[in-house]
Amino acid sequence: MSELGILYGLGVGPGDPELITVKAFRILRESPVIAYPRKKKGAKSYALTITELYVNTEEKEMIGLTFPMTRDREALEMQWNKTVDTVWTHIEQGKNVAFVTEGDPMIYSTFIHLMRLMQERHPEVEIRSIPGISSVNASASRLGIPLADGDEQIAIVPAMDDYDAMRHAIESHHCVVLIKVAKVIDLMIRVLGDLGLLDKASVLTKVTSSEEMIWRDIRVLEGRELEYLTLMVVRK
Repeated sequence: MSELGILYGLGVGPGDPELITVKAFRILRESPVIAYPRKKKGAKSYALTITELYVNTEEKEMIGLTFPMTRDREALEMQWNKTVDTVWTHIEQGKNVAFVTEGDPMIYSTFIHLMRLMQERHPEVEIRSIPGISSVNASASRLGIPLADGDEQIAIVPAMDDYDAMRHAIESHHCVVLIKVAKVIDLMIRVLGDLGLLDKASVLTKVTSSEEMIWRDIRVLEGRELEYLTLMVVRK
């Protein structure tokens, strides 16, 4: 049996192509197969737009892996198993596969589930994670706001439609980064207003990319529809 390929989870950064690491660049160049996430067939991958600047995709085997936005467990399981099968066909041929993801592969990434399933079904496969600069780190730099200093506490919280939970998260930490905040922006404005912290919050979309948007007065966002890749930083 031929030697198996390696599965890499490869973070390509938050959006600015220059924020990819030297190691990620090297592995991209060396890997014969590059996999990337896409929400549906034909949709452009945010991570792929960065990757395309560093490799000639015509010289690589490119695999677009579809991850449906559904809560149907049966449909999700079927798609995930199909995804693992697709990646495995290359790995068993001895080819290294670099799965690219925006930000860091170990922070709320599709790679995490792929890694777990691959470990369950093919424990013999070597899996390596290459860290990337996350949107959390990038947002702090763009805002010029330290996320934590000294004994301060920071939380990274997926925003949810739960007033009490969101209020508790903000009250319990010196700084909170709320990811996936677009769907509950009105609720967050209400929570922050009740806490008297509206002036302590900023919202960023596609941070560091050419499509970046920053709002330091979040009141103007009430009722607005925002991009999926939007987060909020609350620094007390």
